[in-house]
Amino acid sequence: MRDYVFVLFLAAFFGTGFRKPFLFVLVYAYIDIVAPQRLTYLLLNALPISAMAAALALAGFLLFDDKRDVRVAPRQLLIVALIGYCWFTTLHADFPVEAKDKWDWVWKALAFAAFLPLTLRTRLRIEALLLFMVLSASSIIIVGAIKTLISGGGYGELNLMVSNNSGLYEGSTISTVAIAILPLILWFTRHGTIFAPDWRTKTFAYALCFACLLIPIGTSTRTGLLCIGLVALLMLRDSRKKLPYLGGVAALALVALPFLPSAFTERMGTIKSYQGDASASTRLAVWQWTIDYAREHPLGGGFEAYRQNQIRYEKVAVEDQGGVAVVDRSIELDKARAYHSAYFEMLGEQGYPGLSLWLAINLAGLFRMEVLRRRYARAEGDEAWIAPLAAALQNGHIVYLLGAAFVAIAFQPFIYMLIGAQIGLDTYCARKRAAADWRPLRKAHPAAA
Repeated sequence: MRDYVFVLFLAAFFGTGFRKPFLFVLVYAYIDIVAPQRLTYLLLNALPISAMAAALALAGFLLFDDKRDVRVAPRQLLIVALIGYCWFTTLHADFPVEAKDKWDWVWKALAFAAFLPLTLRTRLRIEALLLFMVLSASSIIIVGAIKTLISGGGYGELNLMVSNNSGLYEGSTISTVAIAILPLILWFTRHGTIFAPDWRTKTFAYALCFACLLIPIGTSTRTGLLCIGLVALLMLRDSRKKLPYLGGVAALALVALPFLPSAFTERMGTIKSYQGDASASTRLAVWQWTIDYAREHPLGGGFEAYRQNQIRYEKVAVEDQGGVAVVDRSIELDKARAYHSAYFEMLGEQGYPGLSLWLAINLAGLFRMEVLRRRYARAEGDEAWIAPLAAALQNGHIVYLLGAAFVAIAFQPFIYMLIGAQIGLDTYCARKRAAADWRPLRKAHPAAA
């Protein structure tokens, strides 16, 4: 039955695109984020629905979209350059077969991010994309939040609709994304136009924010806890009443603390004693291996290069035996351990050139959003929404960059859609400024002729 529901929904969704071609862009975004083909048993698995949506989105743009004053931002060119470099490293990868499997989806995510800003010519389109991104992610987040309230969750135990924990269905990844979209959700409560920011919209938005905060608890991910702390600090910057805001955050933390499940508090306790946790210890060892590998292979080893690593690390455990703390040290051996960091993922797979391109794409996004935030900080009327949206996109991006330090999500499609939305907002504002600055030549006064 669930298969038929997904098929009918997607058929109707695709059908709307033939009336409004831009909707094919939203169809692709939904498919890429939710991956409905993984939630069905047979019907959608037999069709390349993602490729179909991408092809229709491109055709809709080429055939029907207004392409006057099309602007290509420097970051789009950087994304294209990153595609080219990843293609080069894939050709010379240490593990050609495995590298090709990852290349097959990475280039699509990057290509769509480079194409996306070309379609975002209006405020309505920018808002529609962000709304679909938030709602698509929330379909996973709400399920996880409900299961957290019922069972309490646990590290590696919270089932987010599928047993395969790749993409947004992986605990640390969905925790990072759930916290990263908090500023966007709050933006819709003040400046949204598709759904008017009335009491119904605000009620749903605040409930969704609560669900987002539950995800790091349900998944028991330390990354999510750090992201919560960071987003609280970032939102302080834009708060007009900073002392009441700080008091509210502190009160919320104190009220929530007694209700946190023991699995979460025990997991968070390992932040201070990382040497006693195998997951944290192996990360440090893998990062050191990656640095050494890049020193000998500065151009990178291609996708999945981590499969050749062999690491040796010390694990320290402290046990209480009759009131006496006994330290137990042991040497652990492991191999083919994943990077557990987007930064080291880029360094190991794409080398220093790829890491430089990736950092340039991300840091340029933070810079451009800061420019827009300051330029439109005092704007009123139909431009009052720009600075808050730039701040929300910037804050979400910063949260991603923190989460990426502990999760190998350098090519996560959701984040590249966020980057595409940033570029779309930037080019939209550039078109508006150009239109405002343009003045037709004045005709000469008859008396002066």
